[in-house]
Amino acid sequence: MSTSGLPLSNDSSNEERHVGSFHVGYSQLHPDVSLNYQMNRFSTGEADMIGEMRAVVPRIHDYSDYTREFLALSEQALAHGETLKGAYYLRSAEFYMFSTNPRKQPARRRFLHLMREHFGVKASEQYAIPYQASTLSAYRFTPLQPKGTILLFGGFDSYIEELFATQCFLRDAGFDVISFDGPGQGASLEEAHLPLTHEWEKPVKAVLDYFHLDDVTLMGYSLGGCLAVRAAAYESRVQRLITDDILTDFFEVTMRQVSAAVRAELSLLLKIGAAGVVNTLLERAMKQSLVVEWGLQQGMHVTGTKTPYEFLKQSQLYRTDDVSPLVEQDVLLLAGAEDHYVPLHQFYDQIRSLSQVRSLTARLFTRQEQAQNHVQVGNIGLSLRVITNWIESIQSKNQ
Repeated sequence: MSTSGLPLSNDSSNEERHVGSFHVGYSQLHPDVSLNYQMNRFSTGEADMIGEMRAVVPRIHDYSDYTREFLALSEQALAHGETLKGAYYLRSAEFYMFSTNPRKQPARRRFLHLMREHFGVKASEQYAIPYQASTLSAYRFTPLQPKGTILLFGGFDSYIEELFATQCFLRDAGFDVISFDGPGQGASLEEAHLPLTHEWEKPVKAVLDYFHLDDVTLMGYSLGGCLAVRAAAYESRVQRLITDDILTDFFEVTMRQVSAAVRAELSLLLKIGAAGVVNTLLERAMKQSLVVEWGLQQGMHVTGTKTPYEFLKQSQLYRTDDVSPLVEQDVLLLAGAEDHYVPLHQFYDQIRSLSQVRSLTARLFTRQEQAQNHVQVGNIGLSLRVITNWIESIQSKNQ
């Protein structure tokens, strides 16, 4: 087993404006760290879009302000024929609409349509994979002579359509790319009404069976990094595993948004089953913090739970320490040095716990590379080149 902090790509210069088709740079737009992150996440990174967002920031103080301003930006962009920009603005607005908001589903459906239109996704590239009594939404982008198959998915709050640019990059790099929304994600949640599961080997098995695959690279984004480890532990058809980013303990990530004193109190109350007290504490915290409010509302929605207490109990199931010793594949771990969601120690925790893997490469992205954030927003092109170089090197070594 080897661990490396060295780049697998030399495309890390701050002088570059783009890597592949991805902008390089992370903009400071809003004083709230999470709102600022989402603005950067759903952006082309181009100067005109950054300028337009910067102009509306003084009017954004809560989620209602945010959705109003970004819906207006979306309509403005679409009126000028700027499909991708309009789609990103629309997704940014929809992101902060809670599940009870009647505007959410029409906005979501329009976003999906715009993304498929912009990236030229054909009906023949879309799939509905049987799963339990329902289906999983999936896409497959295949080059003429694929040099391997990548199976990828998102995490706690993503739609797989958001990752079309990533999927196209990987396809153009020569890989057969299959993406899917698992339970609790995208269309599988919003249309098939499948709640999130920590038994991620089950949806992975369904996809592998459907496409008759026996040698894939499994790649999970954000919370998907945790889910990918959990699936790989039980699925031998996964030969290579990529976590982008690592996430070893979702409960800790969820609790990171409240004070240390509240964390300690909540941990004790959860242990003794004091549901009423936990719900009261968290309802109070939701009124004091935008990110806590969003996180708990989203958490209850994706897990199908009814109270903050039930969601937190569920969140304790999403960890990797119990399954990491079962992982035997080649593994690539990615992390941002200044990830504001996932604490950095989880990167090192994940390295230590993978005691039986065939090989291990760990890559920490930094501010100097403009890739220090969660899932390398700011320099996604660099992370994708690290990923493709790693897969090719592992395939060459094993052949």
